Amino acid sequence: MTTPFSAVIAASLLILFALRPPPPSAHALGGSAATVAVVYGSATTICTITAQPPVQQIQCWRNGLLLPPILPNTSFDAVAGGRDTLCGVRSGGFSLLCWNTTFAPKRIYNNASAPLTSLTVGATQICALRNVSSSESDNAICWRQNSASSPHIPRYSQFRVISSGLLFSCGVTRIGNRVLCWGDDAISNSIQSELQNYSMLNIQVGGKFACGINVTGYIICKGSNDSGQLNTPLETARDFSGVAVGANHGCAIRKTNGAVVCWGGDGNAQFSSKITDDISFETIVAGPDFTCGLTTSNFSIICWGPGWPNEYYASGILLPLPKTLPGPCIDTACECNVYPGSEILCSGNGHICGHCDFSSPIPPFLEPAVVSHPNSRGLRRGLLAFAIVGSVGGIAGIATVIYCFWTGVCLGKKKIHNSVQPTMTAAAPPQPNSSPPSRSSTLRRQGSRLMRRQRSGTSSKHADKAEEFTFADLVAATNDFSLENKIGGGSFGVVYRGKLVDGREVAIKRSETGGKAKKFQEKESAFESELAFLSRLHHKHLVRLVGYCHERDERLLVYEFMKNGALHDHLHSKNNVEKSSSFVNSWKVRIKISLDAARGIEYLHNYAVPPIIHRDIKSSNILLDANWTARVSDFGLSLMGPEDDRDYRPTKAAGTVGYIDPEYYGLNVLTAKSDVYGLGVVLLELLTGKRAIFNGGEPMSVVDYAVPAIMGGEVGGVLDERVGRPEGSEAEAVELVAYTAMHCVHLEGKDRPTMNDIVANLERALALCDDSHGSISSGPISILSD
Repeated sequence: MTTPFSAVIAASLLILFALRPPPPSAHALGGSAATVAVVYGSATTICTITAQPPVQQIQCWRNGLLLPPILPNTSFDAVAGGRDTLCGVRSGGFSLLCWNTTFAPKRIYNNASAPLTSLTVGATQICALRNVSSSESDNAICWRQNSASSPHIPRYSQFRVISSGLLFSCGVTRIGNRVLCWGDDAISNSIQSELQNYSMLNIQVGGKFACGINVTGYIICKGSNDSGQLNTPLETARDFSGVAVGANHGCAIRKTNGAVVCWGGDGNAQFSSKITDDISFETIVAGPDFTCGLTTSNFSIICWGPGWPNEYYASGILLPLPKTLPGPCIDTACECNVYPGSEILCSGNGHICGHCDFSSPIPPFLEPAVVSHPNSRGLRRGLLAFAIVGSVGGIAGIATVIYCFWTGVCLGKKKIHNSVQPTMTAAAPPQPNSSPPSRSSTLRRQGSRLMRRQRSGTSSKHADKAEEFTFADLVAATNDFSLENKIGGGSFGVVYRGKLVDGREVAIKRSETGGKAKKFQEKESAFESELAFLSRLHHKHLVRLVGYCHERDERLLVYEFMKNGALHDHLHSKNNVEKSSSFVNSWKVRIKISLDAARGIEYLHNYAVPPIIHRDIKSSNILLDANWTARVSDFGLSLMGPEDDRDYRPTKAAGTVGYIDPEYYGLNVLTAKSDVYGLGVVLLELLTGKRAIFNGGEPMSVVDYAVPAIMGGEVGGVLDERVGRPEGSEAEAVELVAYTAMHCVHLEGKDRPTMNDIVANLERALALCDDSHGSISSGPISILSD
């Protein structure tokens, strides 16, 4: 007998299950975002995204020949094919390129503010889903409508998945998992009406029918049945991981063994070829009258079916394409699990998400019916909200009780967990946050991060590893703080070059004295802040603290000497403005400097415990050592951030004009995203050669100068002429840095990327740079001659 308790749990599971994303293992005619694409029409072409090389390029096969890679220096996230058309989403989702049968490229989408997350190509439409910032904005977009197609995508809809076929397109909504269709009005309206009572995980569109898997795991097909395309296999729920459909047939992958079963096509036995009986597949994609699949054993491509060219079907079905990725390489957390061997397949550029295991049974009677009355929308939303809140609340309450008794809190006991700092052998995937993923969030992170978390404590005059110097020692080291040894300034004092008695070269920061002295409390606070942070933080991209001096009113900090000074001087010093031979006048070097600095800030945000917010990221606080490795400096304004994602609100805003986060300055809201804004300004400085605030006839910020050009796809118009125009893959790298910078300087912090995202983008940009003129690594730079 079903109890009220079990009914609540069952309903909760249904809702939670329905909100999961669909399995990414099979695709419609042309396909959703995938790594295998079928192009049909005048010439059958199979294209894939190759596995293992650092650049995930598109490789195609046609008429028995392996074609040269398309844009071999460009990485792609996904491909999809349709009638005489191949499209690919460039890594990160900013740009969509499409090719005709002669592979003449055309860019049909370029928008850094709304990167693409899914792609489908049919006979009459190219459609995609965008990562839009507002939950009220439509996230679907289509191109190439024909005269028989309705030009209007359903308004006020956000889709989870999308698919295009021969005549129409459909999508599954994020809320309610309902199918909405558009295109050929008669067919699309009929399909939508037939599927209105089903809650679907995915949808795949073919000729005059569509198939998908509903939330209870059954294959559902609706539409025309003139070739038996609705005669789906009678299987138990959740036996299939996905569906692919052609003009009048469908296929699906069995979860148990990866085998493919097909139906429709007038019962044509060739759709379920015996050749594939003992083969396990990762993903399948359908042409009009044939199917192709990616094998599990060696990631090769096999095609079969009555429409497959006879000469290739008779002589063998294994295509000579290189090893293919079983899914896109991403750097965000997976819904269920990570695909085994992702690190090798992605060449260190992220990981592949494995298929979700929806094996827990959900009773068929829980499949909800939907009232189709036109006035029922508000009621449905209200009931859905009520069900979600009620069921989740019930589960939370049960979990609370269990936790209460397990920990002993309810019994007057308390279970204490020691905080252990484990050695990290790989970077943890970025944690999801409340804002939609930025463009950079779809770009992949390269390599593992071998780091230990460093715990930072409260301020202390007696730092664990910092030496204590006498004031006399430092007077001698700087020749009584002579003007010729003055090399700069910091948040609370002047910096001098010095040489200790043991021969070490150092930089000594002395708090201001005399008539220009700050209030003693502010000076003391800045001194204690830097001493506390730097004595406990050790990272190759943070300036290392050597020691300190604390005598009477004197407050001095001693750092390792940065031979090549501040990045600001190399970009903006009068002595360097007209120079074209400066070492930093190379896009590769500038990108490496930006990556070094980003890694230092990432360490502060993600690996210091508790996290640290720098509050004064600017080009003059990015110093370059003898090997031109960039290091973040000046922690006089730094604050320890909260352990969670709550806003931290200090007593007043601090920072430097031109770099300070507008949200922080205007609303007094400080988060780690305030440092992201400052770094974004630095990236724009590196790209343009302009100061944060410069005189362009009247005072102008580099943000106002550069961002409109970047948004308009005119990055080249604002680049620093001293460096020269980037070419080839280097141009793509510079463009990637520009788009990253643009996202960093969003007015609202929630729309900015995390430091994890930024590091991933800059790593990708550096990897794209042509190595013919040098070899740059995170260590010393080695310049190799041609």
